[in-house]
Amino acid sequence: MLKRKFYLQEFKREAVSLVVDQGYSCAEAGRSLGVRGSLIGRWKRDLESGDSAFQGHGKLTPDQQRVRDLEAEVRRLKMEKDILKKATAIYGASSLCRKSHEISIYRCAQEGLAGQSHV
Repeated sequence: MLKRKFYLQEFKREAVSLVVDQGYSCAEAGRSLGVRGSLIGRWKRDLESGDSAFQGHGKLTPDQQRVRDLEAEVRRLKMEKDILKKATAIYGASSLCRKSHEISIYRCAQEGLAGQSHV
């Protein structure tokens, strides 16, 4: 299995510099450095997008971290909702049984009282 190659920030910046400052195409710069031209193009876009380019090693931009935090919160809230839904179903079922039992007792009592008043 091939290991993923790791490039230092300095190497990436120099590769992008070949394209931006010296006028090489991404493909030409890639051939001379031994990397794919599309990779240099991505590095160029990353560098142009802001100061958080080339984070690497799991370091996230503030926006990416916010998205990750929000996704974790959504998972937690869905889990809580499912727990509450199950608890409501269990409590609701026992409540219905209890109410049904109370209604039966009330009807029996009414029938018994109705039967006694005619006597």
